[in-house]
This record gives sequence, C-alpha cells and structure tokens, in this order.
Amino acid sequence: MSSPVFVDASVIAAILLNEADAEVLEDRIVDSSKRLTSAVAVFEATLAISNRKVQPIVVAQTAVMDYVLTFRMKIIEIDAEIGRLALDARSRYGKGTGHPARLNMGDCFAYACAKAHGVALLYKGDDFVHTDLA
Repeated sequence: MSSPVFVDASVIAAILLNEADAEVLEDRIVDSSKRLTSAVAVFEATLAISNRKVQPIVVAQTAVMDYVLTFRMKIIEIDAEIGRLALDARSRYGKGTGHPARLNMGDCFAYACAKAHGVALLYKGDDFVHTDLA
C-alpha cells in the first residue's frame, strides 16, 4: 500500500469520464493508504462531468459522491489554514503570476489541502509538476 493522497478533481473527473488513463489513476487511489478530497474538488469534478456529459448537475453530483463514498475518501474541511495556504499557492503558482504552473482557484485549494495534511497530491495534467508538491 502506498502513501496517503489528496485526490484532485481532475482525477475523479477523468475516472468517471472513463478517460484513457482512468484505470491507472484508479489503481493509485486503490493502492493509497488513506484518501482525502474536499468539497471544492467534489464541486469541480461535478461541474466537469455535468458539462462533458451534458447532464444535470444533480446526476453528476450523485456519481461523484457515490465514487467518493465507494473509495472511502474523507472529505476534509476547508479551514483558515487551508485558506491561507491556497492564497500562498496563488501568489507563488497562480495564473497571472508568470509561473508555469498557472494554478486556478480549485488547483490552489487542492495544493493547500495536500500541503496542510502532509500527503501526496494525486492529479492529472501538467500544472502541479511545476510546484513543490511534484
């Protein structure tokens, strides 16, 4: 079993949309010793699925929550410290700063959640490879 992870919205969406790397990403979730996510990640994944599948948000939300519960992901609270870390991530890595990571708001919160809980960040894409969590 591998180390604990924070599961980013990009991973949840990729798996539920059955993208090419869905199986590999799901294996990483299954192999982790502890799985965390947040309400922000659930929100982002829900919107991504709703938009791509052109389905009502409530249908996508049910799919996301079923997945989160099936894989026993703990939805962590966004507290003041995570808010501070998200702002720090925005100032260091955010869009408009000139940094190649170009993190958006959801990315900044995923970064902050992983950082605050001292866990690896499980993500899809190339934004986080330019941060100190890569």
